[in-house]
Formats: sequence, structure tokens, C-alpha cells
Amino acid sequence: MDPVAALFAVFSAATLVSAVRVITAPNPVHAVLYLVLSFFSAACLWLLLQAEFLAIVLVLVYVGAVMVLFLFVVMMLDIHIDRSRAGFWRHLPLAAVVGVAIALQLWLVLANGHWQFLTPPATDIAKVGNTKALGELTFTEYVLPLQLAGAILLVAMVAAIALTLRRRTDSLHQSPGQQVRVRRQDRVTLVHMPASPRADVAPKAPTKEV
Repeated sequence: MDPVAALFAVFSAATLVSAVRVITAPNPVHAVLYLVLSFFSAACLWLLLQAEFLAIVLVLVYVGAVMVLFLFVVMMLDIHIDRSRAGFWRHLPLAAVVGVAIALQLWLVLANGHWQFLTPPATDIAKVGNTKALGELTFTEYVLPLQLAGAILLVAMVAAIALTLRRRTDSLHQSPGQQVRVRRQDRVTLVHMPASPRADVAPKAPTKEV
């Protein structure tokens, strides 16, 4: 067997196994670590396919930034595992149908397309450069899908922020705007009260006459 094909099979198996463990691991921290492993395996696959720029971006952005943030968030949150897995068997049939539909779509695309296994593209990437070729394709032929994807991600980000904004009336909070607009007269109020005589000597107890 070709060494490149053997490495492709090894990294593909590692990606599939780690992806399955992401959704089957009982501990959320272990699931995040398995997801990091799947990203590393996918980056190795990109390297085998001569897409070095995408592999580096996958490692730097997802593994180095996003997954570290996910790991800290999962470790700080108090996640009740038993409560989160309460409806697993109830939603399993629907999840299985969706998984089979996705696998069928992938099979239709891969079976009917003209794909070359581990071969470089028609253009000479060695002369042009992988990053330059990717940039030219991104901002010429695929500029409309790129803008649509950016708009969808922006809407999703705004929607996520809007869903987390909950105005509670039973919580105390400060308003920086009101603190900045406050005046000196509103901070301190002088109250004039009439003076009262001092009682330096305690009153004597009444004496009884004999």
C-alpha cells in the first residue's frame, strides 16, 4: 500500500473515532478533548491533500483559540450530566434518521462527482502558492457564497447575544449612564435640625424622705 494512502486511512479512522466519542463520551471535558483530537486529525488530512494553509488555520483558529475557550467554559459551568441525557433515547430515532440522511447526501455527492484521490489540482500550486490560489478563488468565484456565509454568521451571533439578554427585576445592577450624569447637589443633602441641650450629667435618682 502507498504510504500516503496508509496515512490517509489512519488519520481518517482517528477522525471518525474521535467524532463518535465526542457525542458518546459521558464527561463533557472528555468530549471537548476528543473534538480537539478530531481537529488535529482533520488538519493532518489537509496536509496530505496539499492544503497546508487550511491545515494551519484549522490548528491555530479552532484548536488554539475556539476549543480552548470551549474547554474553559465547560469546566466552569455546572453541567448536570444526568439531566442533559434524560431525553437521549426519546430523540434517538429522529437523530438516527437525520444521520442517515446526511450520510446518504454525502454518498450521492461523492459517488456522482469526479474526484481525484490524493492528487494535486490542475493548476500548478507550486508556482502560484497555496494561499494565493485560495485567496483568488475566494474573492473571485466564491465571493457571493463568502458574503452570504458571513451574513448568516453575523445574524447567528446577534441572535445568540439577544437570547442571552434577560432583564430581571429581582437583581441589583448599576447604570453607568446615570452615574456619569449625577450632579454634586444630588450626592449630598444637608439637613438642618434644631440643636438640643447636652446632657453631660446624668439625672439623679429621686430620694425618699424618712
